[in-house]
Amino acid sequence: FLSVTEDLVRRRAEHNNCEIFSLEEISLHQQEIEKLEYLDKWCRDLKILYLQNNLIPKIENVGKLKKLEYLNVALNNIERIENLEGCEELKKLDLTANFIGELSSIEALKCNIHLKELFLVGNPCTEFEGYRQFVVATLHQLKCLDSKEIERSERIQALQNYPEVKQKIREQEQAYLLKRAREKEEAQRRMQERKDKKKKQMESKLGCDSPDSLQNTENHQAEGDREQETWKAVDDDEDRRFWEEPTPYTPESRLETHRYIEEKRRAKDNIRESKKREKPHWTLVTAEGKVLNVNVPKLHFSLRDDEENNQIILDLAVYRHLDTSLIDVDVQPTYIRVLVKGKPFQLVLPEEVKPDSSSAKRSQTTGHLVVSMPKAKEIILVKQKVSTSIKDSDCNTLQKNARSVQVEKLEVDPSKYSFPDVTKIIQEKERIGQGPISLQTEKITVTKKSYVDFENNEDV
Repeated sequence: FLSVTEDLVRRRAEHNNCEIFSLEEISLHQQEIEKLEYLDKWCRDLKILYLQNNLIPKIENVGKLKKLEYLNVALNNIERIENLEGCEELKKLDLTANFIGELSSIEALKCNIHLKELFLVGNPCTEFEGYRQFVVATLHQLKCLDSKEIERSERIQALQNYPEVKQKIREQEQAYLLKRAREKEEAQRRMQERKDKKKKQMESKLGCDSPDSLQNTENHQAEGDREQETWKAVDDDEDRRFWEEPTPYTPESRLETHRYIEEKRRAKDNIRESKKREKPHWTLVTAEGKVLNVNVPKLHFSLRDDEENNQIILDLAVYRHLDTSLIDVDVQPTYIRVLVKGKPFQLVLPEEVKPDSSSAKRSQTTGHLVVSMPKAKEIILVKQKVSTSIKDSDCNTLQKNARSVQVEKLEVDPSKYSFPDVTKIIQEKERIGQGPISLQTEKITVTKKSYVDFENNEDV
């Protein structure tokens, strides 16, 4: 059975930085919990506790939660109210849709003097004659029962008829407990029958799988497939019978249904895991060492030879929203391998490349993976302007010029790459008046002489 674990409590305490000792509120609903424990030791400061829609058969291990104000255990397998005396601050208790038939167990709530709201809707005890009168007269501190406010006149009337109502409740309670005893026996018998049936099926299956029945090795695979189909049909038939068989709504039937669903889920998970294990590995390199072209993820791609930059570019159309951590690129001198979610894409390259100098980038808009792989053999291309100077008429001259081109690339033209003449630079500055300060006066006087009405006064 599943119980409350520390890991579960910490995961549900994210709002409290996963600290459980100071936790005041926690929600453990729909966790398939079958036993309530440890919370009174780990979370002493709890004020609100949600435990609805689990498989808890008994209220226990919450008596030390002194600060607990609201407890929700709706949709569980609880049959009686108990072990809540220590919850001194309890104000609201939700027991909706449980199996409480022992209505007299509500007397245990007399100690909870702050209890104002109680919910018992959907329990067998609500069908008893005088149910509401009995609860109102028993719990004087209650203000609201099943979402309906308790009037003062209603409580006075309930107290007046309390002895008679209590006697009726006791009689109905005894009848219900006898009925529950029969239901438990029936559930036990049905469970034993199912176990015996499953045991026989397993024995018959083991008998079919004995070595004597598998002498013919050629038909072994076909027989296995037929056997698997037969067992699948049997399981489907059993599944249909299970859901169509009428059963009373009891804690046992609810638990049995949960166990059945869990068993089916585990069986499906085992089949899925076995299929994963049985999946054949893809052949990427043959026994002779030949590398194969493989595209298991079925992605569109393009391989381009970039002659200008002397490299090979692979454009792989990876899914746009795929996380980059699920892509693994491996560049080898003669081929490239890309793993996309574990599925290999492998391509043999037309030329040898440099793996260490290769780079992989991914587009943020399209998601495509672009891998640039420099070629191992560097090729120097002839420039366009050199080719125009070659005469097409003479073939021998073409070969000579082709050889001379390679030599010219390694030489430096002195006329184009000579050092600048410093004297010329100084003369240039003198002419434009941007040189030393002594040369600027000459430029200023020239500028002044350009005015017509200007008179040079030596005294000034």
